[in-house]
Amino acid sequence: MTPVPRPPLTSDERTQLVGWLDVQRSIVRMKCEGLSDDEAHRQVLPNSPLMTMAGVVAHLRWVEYSWFHLNLAGVPDTGQTPWTEDGHEDAEMFVDDVPIAQLLDEYAAECARSNEIVAGRSLDDVEQAVVRDSGRASTRYILCHMIEETARHAGHLDIIRELLDGHRSYNE
Repeated sequence: MTPVPRPPLTSDERTQLVGWLDVQRSIVRMKCEGLSDDEAHRQVLPNSPLMTMAGVVAHLRWVEYSWFHLNLAGVPDTGQTPWTEDGHEDAEMFVDDVPIAQLLDEYAAECARSNEIVAGRSLDDVEQAVVRDSGRASTRYILCHMIEETARHAGHLDIIRELLDGHRSYNE
């Protein structure tokens, strides 16, 4: 799989922002292609045991859900919040028993829902939920943040994948 095409060079701001986010999202899926469940859950970074292919995909699904669904749309949580009883800050990455195919499908569904939420808003619209004392983020800010977040973790997936099986490059 190759990443989705980059947005046109002269497209409008919304097309650029959503387009670049979709490119990064497609790289996440590309980096996971061909992995077995054992590989997807294998820990290769001794100081970061939750940083597995599966854990990163689960985290990315969670940030899509939290930023777009909970924060921007202001929809109350329907039980998808992954906090464990002990309140671990990375609880969404505890997915040892979840197949990578399921995690990727859930991530794709969440990305599609995020795009639907964004399509119905101006880039200047702000979060409906109050989540921080410093103010509410605009749709534009959230899209920029999610490009950064997804690209950073796509880089992590690239490194983890190379450590797992030697697979590397941008668009194999």
